Amino acid sequence: MKEKTYVEDVNRTVYDVKDLETEDKFFKVDSGLTPEIVEQISKEKNDPEWMKEFRLKSLDIYNEMAMVPWGPEIEGLKMDDIVTYVRPKTKMTADWKDVPEDIKKTFERLGIPQAEREALAGVGAQYDSELVYHNVKEEVAAMGVVYTDLESAMHGPYEEMIRDHFMKLVPPTDHKFAALHGAVWSGGSFVYVPAGVTVEIPLQSYFRLNAPGAGQFEHTLIIVDEGADLHFIEGCSAPKYNIANLHAGCVELFVGKNARLRYSTIENWSKNMYNLNTKRAKVEEGGRMEWVSGSFGSHVSYLYPMTILQGDNSVMEYTGITFAGETQNLDTGMKVVQNGKNTSSAVNSKSISKSGGISTFRSAVVIGKNADGSKSSVSCSSLMLDRQSRSDTIPAIEVYTQNADVGHEAKIGKISDEAVFYLMSRGIPEEDAKAMIVSGFADNVSKELPLEYAVEMNNLIRLEMVGSIG
Repeated sequence: MKEKTYVEDVNRTVYDVKDLETEDKFFKVDSGLTPEIVEQISKEKNDPEWMKEFRLKSLDIYNEMAMVPWGPEIEGLKMDDIVTYVRPKTKMTADWKDVPEDIKKTFERLGIPQAEREALAGVGAQYDSELVYHNVKEEVAAMGVVYTDLESAMHGPYEEMIRDHFMKLVPPTDHKFAALHGAVWSGGSFVYVPAGVTVEIPLQSYFRLNAPGAGQFEHTLIIVDEGADLHFIEGCSAPKYNIANLHAGCVELFVGKNARLRYSTIENWSKNMYNLNTKRAKVEEGGRMEWVSGSFGSHVSYLYPMTILQGDNSVMEYTGITFAGETQNLDTGMKVVQNGKNTSSAVNSKSISKSGGISTFRSAVVIGKNADGSKSSVSCSSLMLDRQSRSDTIPAIEVYTQNADVGHEAKIGKISDEAVFYLMSRGIPEEDAKAMIVSGFADNVSKELPLEYAVEMNNLIRLEMVGSIG
């Protein structure tokens, strides 16, 4: 029996199951982007007046802004064809048995309920534009930890906190798709960890975009107060269609004095997805921000998590991996702005490209004029598995103080024929030998991932390698 040669034939089975969205079960707005559609979304979501005004202002900014003049082409993305709001006709619930059966089956295939029972302090599950399930363990809530959907939080005691933080790190004027997000955002999570509280086990959100030709625009807002500690995990997936889908979410992370936040995300979108996501963190004195990022899907990605080390002695670590296969152009990287004294940033990025895939790593390090004694180290390694693939590294470094230590290292290579021959001489088939080498290349990244995602990444590498010889 001949082995299948592409990951979507094997590994993506669980993700590519399509759930039929009928009018009696789902509501959606018309495709395109107009003031009337934005007002309709605002009404559907029962926005406060200030949020409605914010949406309409963001739409004006979107219409006035030009596209970025760099990066992969996105001419296949036509906003007139994108449906910006699709929601199941069900209310969010904290009891899994109350989730509609067809939606429940989708998330059960993805392992969400089991993960919650076994390893997580709380879970949010979003289906298209709205959360359908959200729950946090009683012992975590008893510590004062708030973990809920953003819409509910806007109508409660945290409304002012949200208003003070919402799209302050990523303003609509940042770029065209930030403005789009400000106009049509929907869903996402709000997390507040009080001062001094350590959440021992992770919180997790999972985003599923099921509707063809739709966009998903969730907003994640996390505030970790002074001396607090949190690990937050996000996962994403979508089935593959023959028309474009869009993901333009936004993540804003506020890390207080001497606090720590680890943010792990695995984006396993299908290969018809345009992933134009924006993530940004601000870290106060003595705080620590840790990014763990895996980008394994989408047709085109623009993804550059940014950290502002505002306070003295604040720290950022970034660990990421990108896997670009056939038809994929993944433009990823990171940015750090170090404003405080004695700040430190360390970046370890790996990328793999095969079957004509294009992987680009962009990094930007800015050391401010008051950031005396600051350090930054960026390491980027790329592995190309064939002659058709491409890998580029585009670093930018700006230093405005005389007292700083900054380094950048980039390596691009291919699998060693000698290493493959050695493993084959020990009886290991060629595909397995190459997969072992690639897994070893990505090992220091996979060790930082939550266990279930590390297993998924290694399975992906193994299955992508089958049939790719030559």
